[in-house]
Amino acid sequence: MESSQVVSIAVALFVFLSVGLVYFGVQASRARASSPEMEDRLDRYGNVTEVAKVDGGTSTVTMVSDRLERAAKGTSIGEKTATALARADVKMTVGEFIAIREASALAGFMLGLLLGRAQIGLAVLFGIGVALLGWVAPTVYLNVRAGRRQKRFVGQLGDTIGLMANSLRAGYSLLQTMELVSREAPSPMGDEFRRVVREIGLGISPQHALNNLLRRVPSEDLDLMVSAINIQHEIGGNLGQILDVIGETIRERVRIQGEIGVLVAQQQMSGYVITAMPILLAGGLFLLNPEYMMGVMVWPWVCLPIGASVLLVMGTLIMRKIVAIKV
Repeated sequence: MESSQVVSIAVALFVFLSVGLVYFGVQASRARASSPEMEDRLDRYGNVTEVAKVDGGTSTVTMVSDRLERAAKGTSIGEKTATALARADVKMTVGEFIAIREASALAGFMLGLLLGRAQIGLAVLFGIGVALLGWVAPTVYLNVRAGRRQKRFVGQLGDTIGLMANSLRAGYSLLQTMELVSREAPSPMGDEFRRVVREIGLGISPQHALNNLLRRVPSEDLDLMVSAINIQHEIGGNLGQILDVIGETIRERVRIQGEIGVLVAQQQMSGYVITAMPILLAGGLFLLNPEYMMGVMVWPWVCLPIGASVLLVMGTLIMRKIVAIKV
């Protein structure tokens, strides 16, 4: 058996093991809701009459994620990761997410070695590049998921504020109004207010709970609502009327943002197409004729694809900056 075949088999095995580690990590995070550790934390705040029994000992993936959790605790990376997970509404601990990032980077490194197995230097270069992509990919997924969730939240905020204003005028208290929103509003609005009501039930003040909501969903519109509620709590006033004005302002802002999105949609799509064309063309040529593409992967011709990649990234960032119009 040739050495290149041995390398290919070894790389394929490592990729399979890395993907398996990611899969079991996700499954462990899903099962955490019924684990004895979660039940112990719930028992501190109330009686749990029915608990789920989990058989078996602690898995290796759980041990690794727990060690990473302890290592990241109290650091800026751990805090930023926890905030990103909360904003994306991903039911996963910091340690589990870091373990998935490491497994993704390892799988990317092995895949890069497989792609550039014809030359040792090229294989290492490809391995490092794809490993960096694998390390960044989970964070990009979190940011995209959090952005979409925040957009849905802001889109529902105007109607939710109107519901809160009507409820306050009907004689409900602020806590009863938030409970009504948690029951009637769709996701993610209902989920976030359900968490606020739960925090208040555990003894946190409404102002602190709303500030926690603002940290999970950073939005200028939500900040305006939370500030109005906090000011009304301090000096008094007709909160229902204040929320009516805020709700009308937010609905008008959302309408204008929608119109701007329609106007710049063509430019955004053009930017995506122009960015994807050279990448798809290079990938197609590499699959059809690898030897031809390997001709530019030697010094000094390797500077051409590197410079093209840098210019491509710069052009994409500039295009996104141009079409990002704030209201």
